[in-house]
Amino acid sequence: MGQEKTPHREDDRSEFQRDFDRLIFSAAFRRLQNKTQVFPLPGSIFVHNRLTHSLEVSSVGRSLGNDVSRQLLERHPHLQNTHLTEMGSIVSAACLAHDLGNPPFGHSGERAIGSYFSEGNGQKYETYFCDETGDSLTPEQWQDLVHFEGNANAFRLLTHHFVGRREGGFVMTYSTLASIVKYPYPSNQAGKKGKFGFFQAEQADFHKIAQELGIKKIHAPHGGEQYARYPLVYLVEAADDICYQIMDIEDAHKLKILTTVETQKLLINFFDESHQEEIRTRLATLDDTNEQVVYLRSIVIGLLENECVRVFVENEKAILDGSFQGSLIEHISPLPRQAYKACVETAVAKIYHARMVVDIEIAGHKVITQLLDLMLDAVTHSERTYSKILINRVSTQYDIKATTLYERILAVLDYISGMTDVFALDLYRKINGMSLATV
Repeated sequence: MGQEKTPHREDDRSEFQRDFDRLIFSAAFRRLQNKTQVFPLPGSIFVHNRLTHSLEVSSVGRSLGNDVSRQLLERHPHLQNTHLTEMGSIVSAACLAHDLGNPPFGHSGERAIGSYFSEGNGQKYETYFCDETGDSLTPEQWQDLVHFEGNANAFRLLTHHFVGRREGGFVMTYSTLASIVKYPYPSNQAGKKGKFGFFQAEQADFHKIAQELGIKKIHAPHGGEQYARYPLVYLVEAADDICYQIMDIEDAHKLKILTTVETQKLLINFFDESHQEEIRTRLATLDDTNEQVVYLRSIVIGLLENECVRVFVENEKAILDGSFQGSLIEHISPLPRQAYKACVETAVAKIYHARMVVDIEIAGHKVITQLLDLMLDAVTHSERTYSKILINRVSTQYDIKATTLYERILAVLDYISGMTDVFALDLYRKINGMSLATV
């Protein structure tokens, strides 16, 4: 028999829609199902993990992109046959990718890595001189480590080795990549907030993307140059702001951290008195308190989505020329803005400092710190017997034997930040002789 031919398949997807599909079928995206969002995983009550959060952000992002696109096309009908119609696809794909670089154990994982270098055993690498390679870290590279950022790590994950080449990896469009860079500057311009968009290793990659997309350079507040945000970043950020803040309130209600009365008050306050009366009438038809909260959550998200679309369209010129300041949420109408602020304050006071959340932070800090200790010692003393054992168990996809100290440290961070909560905990137990189970 002759060789069977592969059936021809029509594919009318755009490149931006392919970005979405590549992401959703990727191993990195699947691993998000076992990464903490805020509350511990797993539990008897299902709360959000990184994967469910990313899917919800993507859904809201698609609505934001589609609604903005439609309104902009009404203003500029001559753009009908351009990629403006793809805004929903680009934003939804970027939303899927926005948390891919976050390490295990939620935001506490980010803090654990940064503090390891700024105040832990990792401080020695600031002036470390490696006899094997004869190199050390530059001040700019050191800033990458002490300000370790999940956003920059997501950009690294999606671009590493592949920007400008059509081979392997995610091979994302530049528009999708630019849409996840909330802070379009390197770590040495991070300031007090410690936020930045790309490591020194990927700085050239971002410059290439910015050049290709025509992203403007702007003067940095403290001297030097930064790039303006790519316009669609504002929609990705808004989708994330809407989802995590409102869904954290719903999760806290499920876990009885917030009472039904507290939760309903927080959500109903997004609306004026006339609408509140209608909402209360609707709530009276729902017997289950969880269903009541779900209903309130859904209409609040709808309201915030409409508000962010309005702000984006009204500030189109400022967003395009790089002069727009702050997030879209910060510019919504006074009433929902005040209600959103109340949700933020409640989350800080009652959710993010809840015992179960703090316990995850404590455990995660311990696990990540010890894994960093062992793996960094291994890659800086690779001639040792135990170092060889540790290095050999790391997948070849990580450049753990790179020629420079900086690249080897980043490879270790790639390896650890790519772990799920369960994998990191199992490896920690295995290394400490607490378990012989296969990891």
